[in-house]
Parts: sequence; C-alpha cells; structure tokens
Amino acid sequence: MQQIVLGDVSITRVAEFYGPVEMTPEVFFPETPKEAWEENTSWLAPDFLDLDSNIVQSAIQTWVLRSEGKTILVDTGVGNHKYRPYAPVWSYLDTDFLGNLARAGVRPEDVDIVVNTHLHIDHVGWNTYLDGGEWVPTFPHATYLMPERDFEFWNPENEHKPLLGRGNQNVFEDSVAPIHEAGKALLWDGSYDIDANLRLELAPGHTPGSSVLTLNSKGDRALFVGDLLHSPVQILEPDGNSCFCEDPAESRATRRRILGQSADDKALVFPAHLGGHGAAEVQRDGSKFSIKEWAPFTRL
Repeated sequence: MQQIVLGDVSITRVAEFYGPVEMTPEVFFPETPKEAWEENTSWLAPDFLDLDSNIVQSAIQTWVLRSEGKTILVDTGVGNHKYRPYAPVWSYLDTDFLGNLARAGVRPEDVDIVVNTHLHIDHVGWNTYLDGGEWVPTFPHATYLMPERDFEFWNPENEHKPLLGRGNQNVFEDSVAPIHEAGKALLWDGSYDIDANLRLELAPGHTPGSSVLTLNSKGDRALFVGDLLHSPVQILEPDGNSCFCEDPAESRATRRRILGQSADDKALVFPAHLGGHGAAEVQRDGSKFSIKEWAPFTRL
C-alpha cells in the first residue's frame, strides 16, 4: 500500500530513487555518535543502512496530496538529464518518475500545486523538464510554492556562500529560474495557507527558507518536514545534523521544536528521504525522541 488517508486528505507515495547515496553515516551525520548507529542496526538495516558497505540508504520521493479537489506535490526530487558536476550521484539521471506518477493516477497536467519545501538539488528537479533544449515547467497548470528566503539565498546573482559550496550548482538555473520566468512561482515567507487542511510554515536551519507542511484534518495530523530529518537516527539523536545544514545551531533547535510538536500532537512525520515505511509517529523519550509506530506504507 502506498496511499493512506488522514481526515479529508489522501497521501500517496511516489518514488524516484531508492538506494545507497555514497556516504557513510560518519560523513552524512558527522555530529551523531557512532553508537547510535551501532546500537540500532537491528532495524536500521537494510532500509536505512547497508551493513556490508556501511553506506546510508536513502529515498528520493514525492508525496502526492489530494485535498479539497486539488492535487498537490510535496517536493519533486532530482529530475532527469540534469548536469550536476559536484553531485555526480544525481547527474544526468534517466528515471521513470513520471511513469510512477502516472501509475499513481497523476498526469503532469493534473497537478494544481507544487510545494518545494526548500530549494536543494533533490527537491526541485522535476519542477522542469528538457523540451527542445529548454527547461520548461513539468506541471503546466501548477502554482509552484517556493520559500522566498531560499529563492534569494540560492539565486547566484546574490552571491551567497552556502555551506554546500558548489553542490547545488546549476539547480537554480535549470529548476527554479525557469519556473519564476514562466510566472508559475509563488514566493512566500513566514507562513502560507494552502487550504483549510494544509499550511506551510518556515522551519529554517537546514536552509534559510526550509519549511514544514502541516496537515490538520478531522483530528488527524501530519508534518511533511523535508530535510529536517534525513534518517530516523535523527529522531533518536535530534542534535545530530546532516552535513548539509546551513545553520547548525538553528537546524538543531528547529528539529527539536518540530519533533516535540509532532509528539505532542500525535502527528505522523513525513521526511523527504526515508526508505522503509517512509513516515512514523514519534514520542518523547526523556530529552530525546523515539519511534512509536511506523506508517502503514509498504516498504520500498
């Protein structure tokens, strides 16, 4: 099963990629104690860690929400045919993501809203596709919701010096700017209400404009947290950032705040990149958190 219903909102999981991402836990999560991985290998492997290679396993996926008659995509993955000189694992992919989307009942022209939780390389790729040598919007009728702070931060004209260095090179030019130039981008700041069930709120730290999409419908709750979590180990060790967090202190504070909110509200947490069951309910565990229950999605 790759679809669940919360209140009046259905949630469908559509995968682009699942597998190793060429980083060990020590590289990906340099602040997380080694013991956190070693003590939990019984369930981290194989969904989140390949024991033979000691390489982190990750999913690139889109959450498809249907709410109040609209079809909404949360993050759009890596995309095809895109040159990523400083992220070769994502360079010139040729996946069947659009086919997977179609099998979930969604054609590009059906999409009403695209949510980019932030503007990293693996969250905006299918915003556009190559058509006759030009990058054009993949979802022609959609409004693309982009955090204004990330739009300004990643715009090369502003000459910011990101922690990621050149890792995001070409992303703004081929996956963000064409959307803005086509008049399809809506840049928001602070918060943005999509409808009565869905609300975007800033959750900075990983990037300046990182955001969380909150679902609240008929007593059911969920939080789509983007890259606030790359691995379930960060639930157990919430102070452990990934190596990609622009503001480490703010990222830690935001992660603790959102995990606390999810535990108190009994909200399912939907990170962008978890394999396995993809989402989980968390609970407080002293000063940290633990996994109470996995979501009922079929494991990737």
